[in-house]
Amino acid sequence: MAYKILVLKGDGIGAEVVGEALQVLKTIARRSAVDLDFKEGLVGGHAIDTFGTPLPDDVLKQAQESDAILLGAVGGPKWDNTKSDKRPEQALLGLRRGLGLFANLRPVKTLKELVPASPLRPEIINGVDIMVLRELTGGIYFGQPSERRETKSGREAVDTMYYTEQEMRRIIRFGFEVAQNRRKHLTSVDKANILATSRLWREIAGEVAADFKDVTWESQLVDSMAMHLIRRPRDFDVIVTENMFGDILTDEASVLAGSMGMLPSASLGEELNSAGFRVGMYEPIHGTAPDIAGRDEANPLAAILSAAMLLEHSLGMRTEAEQIVGAVEAILHEGYRTRDIQSAAAGAKLVGCKAMGRLVRERIESSDPDSR
Repeated sequence: MAYKILVLKGDGIGAEVVGEALQVLKTIARRSAVDLDFKEGLVGGHAIDTFGTPLPDDVLKQAQESDAILLGAVGGPKWDNTKSDKRPEQALLGLRRGLGLFANLRPVKTLKELVPASPLRPEIINGVDIMVLRELTGGIYFGQPSERRETKSGREAVDTMYYTEQEMRRIIRFGFEVAQNRRKHLTSVDKANILATSRLWREIAGEVAADFKDVTWESQLVDSMAMHLIRRPRDFDVIVTENMFGDILTDEASVLAGSMGMLPSASLGEELNSAGFRVGMYEPIHGTAPDIAGRDEANPLAAILSAAMLLEHSLGMRTEAEQIVGAVEAILHEGYRTRDIQSAAAGAKLVGCKAMGRLVRERIESSDPDSR
């Protein structure tokens, strides 16, 4: 049986980093004798240039028929026209909505080899291991009205924060389930002192918590959470929050790992694929980095680690996923660095995007086949 994987490389460095992740998946497929059927499509800025839309209908259809999607970043200065009703980022929202992806999992883990790459003191970030769950289907990114208007007194704009009980309960429950399989501690993040949506969020979190007696939980306001994430990150295990708050907090958390180039993500839905696991879209959390696009300087490790999450969450290939993670950690231990994490070690061996991807593949190829 062949598993269908849709590859959407996106814009900027997306093609470079996803290209390396794709080669890693092909290496795993060959060694594990698993049939992975890869198809490619255009989304984002390049899709606007080619088709006049950031998410062509046939690409969305392909995504809906796939077992998993591997995605690069979208967007860039070329498409930053504030007056346009077509923006590359609309592809992300369209894919999430069209696939019913409601939970974005963003692991934030500090590797000892990269502690020097963080601006924070080692005693703060050593041993950090956090899983952030960000709700994807509601909130201010989807609420209506969302528009810019001209009035007699000048320009104005409005965005609407909107959530249903079902959307909140679904992601909060999933957060507790994830916590049960980790260190059994959950932090729910909101802005309940100001926002009506957050007051409902906190109320529902308390209701869901009653079903998970083995999980210790707490609520944190998002502004204090932003501080605690930097001051005492080791105190947190699973963090669950709404769409915009999760977007901001995980970018902040990238300093714990040393670089955005190290953080993967998985966006999961409720539907099951042909493998019997959750349909998912997998992507690094970083952007398109147009300043270094085409220069072979990008860090492909977040994309490669996203591919590992794809194997685990959408195909059930946990052993193979761990093999990729182990290869990445081994290469970093040997001192290989892309430019964004070069400061992580004295005398680091600076390599480009292609070389880093090749090193990971070579490490996988040289590993013991019996360890799969």
